[in-house]
Formats: sequence, structure tokens, C-alpha cells
Amino acid sequence: MIGPPGSLFFVMAAAIGAYSPIEVLQLPLFVGLLTMGCLLACLIAFFYSIHILRRQAPQPTSPLPPATFDYVVFDSVVIGVFVGISLALAQALQMERAYWVPVSCLAVIQGASLRMVWTKQVHRTVGTGLGLLLAWALLSLPLDKWSVSLIMMVLAFLIETLVVRHYGLAVIFITPLTILLAEATRLGHGPLDTLLMARLLDTVLGAVVGLIGGVCLHSPRFRTVVGRQLRRLSPSRLLR
Repeated sequence: MIGPPGSLFFVMAAAIGAYSPIEVLQLPLFVGLLTMGCLLACLIAFFYSIHILRRQAPQPTSPLPPATFDYVVFDSVVIGVFVGISLALAQALQMERAYWVPVSCLAVIQGASLRMVWTKQVHRTVGTGLGLLLAWALLSLPLDKWSVSLIMMVLAFLIETLVVRHYGLAVIFITPLTILLAEATRLGHGPLDTLLMARLLDTVLGAVVGLIGGVCLHSPRFRTVVGRQLRRLSPSRLLR
């Protein structure tokens, strides 16, 4: 029931987790850390909601599109296929820790229109390029666990401030934040330029596949031809 970019976070968590192998005995520790982070986020949101609702009434939520076959089944299948294709291409090209490819693909393909898909693709690519320059400057500093935490707090604040105003500007700060999230434990164990170039290639590949998927998703002819086949394969209870 969560609209875009709700599904982005499921894909991001799965992709980063798939490229962060840990020992089986470490699973309880990492699950506990994840739970603590989620609990802290919920507590902050809860107390902030209590505070802000005393000052202003909540805004009405926008209704989601009706649960039709096209919205529930067709869009999900097409998006899932192209996200899978982007990751398969990354594997075929032997990209190391290519978690950012499916995330970039999903972020682009979720555009509400073909024009928005194209715009998000441009914003994603250009914003990532500028964000990598920022990441290079930050990662060149002598960082420790406290400075990394402080930098992530500042980046998160800037992202939340900008993302509702201009997606491309927000991506500039999203890029170093995600690098710190996924690579913090490995910083200093390899060439910095190799890591940043890998993230740029990941973004470009994911954005290109996402753009192709967006063209298909918003093509009436594609929806008619493929949708007809999906309806033949789907259970009757989903054909609404």
C-alpha cells in the first residue's frame, strides 16, 4: 500500500545485503543492529509526529491508484524483470559488489511518465557524477567512526531537505551517503578511485536499463501485447 519510492528500499536492502556476505554466526548480531536502527527511527518519527501535530493538522494522503490488473500485476512484473535484467548484466560484466545497479534501475523506472523517467535518468547520472566528487573529497579525509556518523547525519539532513525540491540535487548527497552505508567497514582497504569508478558505472548501467524499462512500461503497444500474454498466464482472481 506504499506508493513510490516505497519499493526502492526493499530492493536497496536486498541488494546491499546480497553483496555484504557475513558469517552465519554473525547473523544474530547484524539482525539485532538492523532492529535497533529501525526501532530508533520509529521512535524519532513517533515523537516528532506528536510534536508537529500539535502545531499543524496532518495533510491528507493522496489515494493510490485502484488495484487493477495493470497496476498490481503488469507494472510489478515489468519492473521486476528489468531490475533483474540490470543485475544480471552487472553479474555478466563481473562488476564487483554491484548493489547499486538494481537500485539505480528501480529509481529511474518508477517515473510516473516517460518524460519523468527520462528526467530521473539524467538527474541520476549527473547527480551521481557530482556526488562521487563529493564522496572523493569526504573519503580523502582521516575518518573514524564518530566523523563518519556525523557526516552521515549531515548528508541525511541535506537529502531530506532537497529531495522534495529537486531530485538531481538530492542525488549528489545520496551518493556519498550510500557509499558510506555499504562500504564503511571496507574503507581504506582498496584504491579509492576504483571504488568511485565502480559506483559510477553501476549507476550508468542501472539508469540505462531503467530508461529502457520505462519506455516499455509507458508504451501502449507494449502494454497491449505483453499484457495480453500476462492475462492468459494469470489466475482469474487477478484479472480485474
